[in-house]
Amino acid sequence: MRVLVAGATGVVGQQLVPQLIAAGHQVTATTRSAGKASALRAAGADVAVVDGLDAVAVGEAVARAEPEVVIHQMTALGAGFDFRHMDRTFAKTNELRTAGLDHLLAAAQAAGSRRVIAQSYTGWDNVRTGGPVKTEEDPLDPDTPAAMRPTLEAITYLEHAVTTSPMEGVVLRYGNLYGPGASDLLVDMIKRRRVPLIGNGAGIWPWVHVQDAASAAVAALKRGDGIYNIVDDEPASVREWLPALAAVTGARKPLRLPAWLGRLAAGETAVAMMTTVRGSSNAKAKRELGWEPAWPTWRDGFVRGLHATAGYERTSRS
Repeated sequence: MRVLVAGATGVVGQQLVPQLIAAGHQVTATTRSAGKASALRAAGADVAVVDGLDAVAVGEAVARAEPEVVIHQMTALGAGFDFRHMDRTFAKTNELRTAGLDHLLAAAQAAGSRRVIAQSYTGWDNVRTGGPVKTEEDPLDPDTPAAMRPTLEAITYLEHAVTTSPMEGVVLRYGNLYGPGASDLLVDMIKRRRVPLIGNGAGIWPWVHVQDAASAAVAALKRGDGIYNIVDDEPASVREWLPALAAVTGARKPLRLPAWLGRLAAGETAVAMMTTVRGSSNAKAKRELGWEPAWPTWRDGFVRGLHATAGYERTSRS
């Protein structure tokens, strides 16, 4: 199958391209960095150096590739993460989720592509009422903190555009990613004790290993329709996973802050993520995509999978 991966050098794209090639697909990989093209070619992909916000360049790249399936994995996250100003942290990524997506959808439709798969997110954007774990049928959060709203709007835009496209549309809502390239910043912040346990630590986070996130996109090439949560089997409270991750990485125990002090130090977004966010269920993805996470729980994944390389085998951990 001819597949175009837009954003092939992002944390998911780096895992996805080798998986697609190993499965026998013909892959065109896009990157906005010419310096990263050689690694993609070495992996066996054709390469297009393209800025995802350049409509003409995107159109030309897709037209040349003539893909049957287009996969949107474009992000633009820098080296820093600011809970208080998440709108700034995700500004470029949100542009890729909206204008960048529009360019890609138009190009794919013009090229005769039959299917589009796009990366979305599940976790803090779940509605923060009711039970601790949400499905795809539950609404997104109508009362998200102000710094999160531009990102929620971009996510909502992407999901609507993909699922109403004339092509077959699949949205993969990835949980919080960890693994090679995906959790380095978080681990560094934990080692420097810059991720405190705020309030009761009751916020529920859904996790997914970055290799499992990529394998869900491979599964969605031929199956599925609509929106899917791509998370592991065990959503976990911050008070469970944060001390565990600190211990695995050799960091000291996280500092503890009352909610009022956490709000002053890091803002309302950080307090919400630590105390009130909800987790996500993967039952629909298992049922309809036939997808199973090779790392079924963060408990094993944190211990063995933070630095796991591409091409891993399930049996290597048994």
